[in-house]
Amino acid sequence: MSVQFWLQIILTLLLVVLLSIPVGRFMARVFTNQKTTWDGFFDPIDNFIYRLIGRSATSQAMDWRTYTIHMLVTNLMMAIIIFLVLSFQNFLPLNQLKFPGVDALLAFNTTVSFVTNTNWQAYGGETTLSNFSQMAAITFPMFTSATTGFVVAMAWIRAFTIRDGSSNLGNFYRDFIRFITRVLIPVCFVVALFMVLQGAVQTFDASVSAHPIQGGGDQTIVVGPVASQGTIELLGTNGGGFYNVNAAHPFQNPTPLTNVVLMVLMALLPASIIITFGDMIGNRRQAWILYGVLGTLMILFMLTCVIPEQQGTPILANAGIDTHYSLTQPGGNMEGKEVRFGISGSALFAAITTAFTTGAINSAHDSYTPLAGVTMLGQMMLQCVFGGKGVGFLNALIYGLIAVFIAGLMVGRTPEFLGKKIEKQEIILVSLALLIHPLVILAPTGWSILAPYALSSLGNNGIHGYSEILYAFSSSAANNGSAFAGLNANTPWFNLATAAVILIGRYPPIIFLMAVAGSIARKPITPATTATLRTDTLAFGFFWFATILIVGALTFFPALVLGPIAEQAAMRGGLVF
Repeated sequence: MSVQFWLQIILTLLLVVLLSIPVGRFMARVFTNQKTTWDGFFDPIDNFIYRLIGRSATSQAMDWRTYTIHMLVTNLMMAIIIFLVLSFQNFLPLNQLKFPGVDALLAFNTTVSFVTNTNWQAYGGETTLSNFSQMAAITFPMFTSATTGFVVAMAWIRAFTIRDGSSNLGNFYRDFIRFITRVLIPVCFVVALFMVLQGAVQTFDASVSAHPIQGGGDQTIVVGPVASQGTIELLGTNGGGFYNVNAAHPFQNPTPLTNVVLMVLMALLPASIIITFGDMIGNRRQAWILYGVLGTLMILFMLTCVIPEQQGTPILANAGIDTHYSLTQPGGNMEGKEVRFGISGSALFAAITTAFTTGAINSAHDSYTPLAGVTMLGQMMLQCVFGGKGVGFLNALIYGLIAVFIAGLMVGRTPEFLGKKIEKQEIILVSLALLIHPLVILAPTGWSILAPYALSSLGNNGIHGYSEILYAFSSSAANNGSAFAGLNANTPWFNLATAAVILIGRYPPIIFLMAVAGSIARKPITPATTATLRTDTLAFGFFWFATILIVGALTFFPALVLGPIAEQAAMRGGLVF
């Protein structure tokens, strides 16, 4: 492993940390109604939208029930629009390639996937969707689904800042609009222009013709509004690409420089939310403890991905190359990777896209070594190695509340977090939110490895086939969307099963957590005393870290042993699948 290999990784992660600080503090000012430098530009835009939807809707204070209901209804209305656009795209404009309407089951799966920030794609984008569908049914929910997760997190943070016992968690519509207009659109506009300058495609045309140097006849190359979609795809931790190969396509991710920019985009807002959290609660030390916990987890998982890929497989290392046994494959494992990104740019991308549950890919995850598969699966299973927009942050706080409760019982102190008592009701609700995730991963995985109609979708048998199914449901439950591509997911079973997993994995946990926020908001803030268990210390940070690992290991380790860990052992013994 060269100096350049490590330098690229270190500089990319350092850039994420440095950018997350000002971005996080800017978002804190936006959501606490403080003045910002950009108010003169953004306020007229926000006010125009407020007038369109009715000022009364954007001015009323909302408790957790009202906030949640408006969020759910808004998501339902957007889902109906997306489904209709997909189903009737043959009657809509910008369909120069004459694509038919999307099959009902596939349209349902895609609608559920994109309205929930999952962006699981059981279709090939450039061979299924018109340019209008790509914009109205794919790019549009990339903004709104990312915003939904973020504003729920903002409402949750406010619950810990309320001192008067009120139940006001803010206004859903105001939060929703301000995040889109003040954060997502400005960043996307600037980065999309940069992507076009680097060679990404942005046009309303559907295709261009090229005459190959060798071979007869012209080649038709699909194009469209790629740069604009690719930018929000990564910034919003969405993941659904214009092309089936996603960010491995040169029209979407043309250069090594754009590859770094896209990785930074994926990580930027989920990392910034931690800084926003610290500023909103008035305790930046608490935020840096959480940042350290999640950052340590990410680095450990990232090393488990990039190092095995650089070492390659022992089978190829000894395939007639030298006579003594070696664990290192010359050149590393380049299978399924783009030469212009190399192993470091590909493996780091894979680690980041599953840590921040984005789902975008620039290489074939199915071709990675088994230990790298442990990284990808493990991060989606924990769903809090920073995680996706808002939801990953909330999952990290779930583990934090559980750690507080356990630590409080161990030392005989009343469990408190940020001055609010954590009692039986809150622990029951956060436990329910936490248990839904393994349930919707492990139950359908177990069913699918027995059902003939599910097994017929596999491109690989044995351990790796099991890993493909486990990955599909882990990705769906974690709102990730990436896949081990050996699985044909465009079947009635997988379209319905993954859609159900996405819905159950997304909305019930949010409802439970909003109920916790409502309960927390009504509680008075207890002044800190010498008996208070402080959560902004290194000692509690270690305990928080251990809680995540232990709970996660107890829940998911057996499933990983049957999949990629067993496959790693088999590979060391000379057996591949």
